[in-house]
Amino acid sequence: MLASGTGTNLQALLDDARVGSHVTLVLSDRAGSGALKRAEDRGIKAVHLDPAGYPDRQAYDLALLDLLHPEADLVCLAGFMRILSPPVVRAFAGRMVNVHPSLLPAFPGAHAVTDALAWGVRVTGVTVHMVDEEVDHGPILLQEAVTVEEGDDQASLHARIQAVEHRLYPRAVGLLVEGRVRVDGRVVRLTEGP
Repeated sequence: MLASGTGTNLQALLDDARVGSHVTLVLSDRAGSGALKRAEDRGIKAVHLDPAGYPDRQAYDLALLDLLHPEADLVCLAGFMRILSPPVVRAFAGRMVNVHPSLLPAFPGAHAVTDALAWGVRVTGVTVHMVDEEVDHGPILLQEAVTVEEGDDQASLHARIQAVEHRLYPRAVGLLVEGRVRVDGRVVRLTEGP
């Protein structure tokens, strides 16, 4: 699990019966992140990998790969605020998943909630997708719409989006853990069993 912030999506995964026992490492680029604390509270290995401790992005990414061990079954991103380099993504091709606070392909990037409000959309939502070498671009596993209500600000809309993330992300990761996801190009098919 890679996370930079408070770790609410991590907590949702930890609390899910199908997923929680599979989380073995939480890595954050920010010291003292809530995600690290949540991992420690559960007895899960929690690592702060400080980008300032490396001379460049390539060196950081090599250290990241060493910690993740390319044989990992699945890498989940939950608010990890660093763009992963192509070598990292390739090492986990088909085994890396992300949750994003919009209905992709609309509003990719770090400001999806603000962008949705600025555009005046009536509907935004949550997307869980496989990670590829482009930002917020990979094949879509699950999506769910969230209505933008009159008077919404960033905090109120984001709170409703997070409530959906906390339900949808564990469901998607559970499908991956159960071997029920087949990716064919950009199309994701969910199967009845492994």
